[in-house]
Amino acid sequence: MAKQSDSAPEFVRFVGPVISALGELGGSGRPEEVRAAIAEALNISEEEQARPLPSGVQSRFENQVHWARFYLAKGGYIDASRHGVWTLTEKARALGKVSSAQAREIYRTVAVEFGKSRGKASSQADAQVTDEQVAPTTEAEHTFITYREAVAAKLLALPAAGFERFCQRLLRESGFEEVTITGRSGDGGIDGLGILQVNPLVSFKVLFQCKRYTGSVTPSQVRDFRGAMMGRADKGIIITTGSFTSDARKEALRDGVPPIELVDGEKLVNMLEQLELGLKPQRTFDLDAAFFEQFTK
Repeated sequence: MAKQSDSAPEFVRFVGPVISALGELGGSGRPEEVRAAIAEALNISEEEQARPLPSGVQSRFENQVHWARFYLAKGGYIDASRHGVWTLTEKARALGKVSSAQAREIYRTVAVEFGKSRGKASSQADAQVTDEQVAPTTEAEHTFITYREAVAAKLLALPAAGFERFCQRLLRESGFEEVTITGRSGDGGIDGLGILQVNPLVSFKVLFQCKRYTGSVTPSQVRDFRGAMMGRADKGIIITTGSFTSDARKEALRDGVPPIELVDGEKLVNMLEQLELGLKPQRTFDLDAAFFEQFTK
């Protein structure tokens, strides 16, 4: 029995590293910055970073980091703004370096408290989190199947040409002009081009690549795309339903070569939210128990 009570899902190993990464980033950071810091600190290979979930919504590594964030947020160790920035609370700063035992205790405490607020059945389900479940997002933490997962499923189900047209529409809605799908085979992975008019005097020609992808884009794929766009455009964009490894992100911003903007599945949904494109906004509320607590004393 003692052995069973000490067990915890695999994602709990990232509880401490999430806190450490945010501390190194100055107390706050975006999800991709946190994942990059963790991958570097723990020497997580490109292969492990790219390994997808069966659902294809995100990589297993990304999902486990999000699960760690979810439990830390529920425990009051992390605040998440509406803009997706993760921030350490004073409660987390007081912890210092988190040991494996402390991480397991944080998980167990939150699982019990979270289960109480949702009922016994939910408590049992939450206590058996597996790597196949997609971590809840801040917008919909009350359910494991979120609209983000639904969007990812819709995009992955599109034919290749349909996903290219979707990207074309997304770029148009984001302010690009003359967005054209090339659709030519043997074009080095370039799927289209557009013009970004910064002001009346300055504009950029941008080439883009669409990857309807379930895993993580690697640095070699970023280099291949850059090679194809050299001398043809001022900037490049890779849009994927998947994610990018930490080394792929470094390659995209490497000095001395044309920069490449990276849009992963998470950023893709954020853009759809901001543009209200393909998503119908709804307003809801979560109980702020801490607010009412002050009146019980």
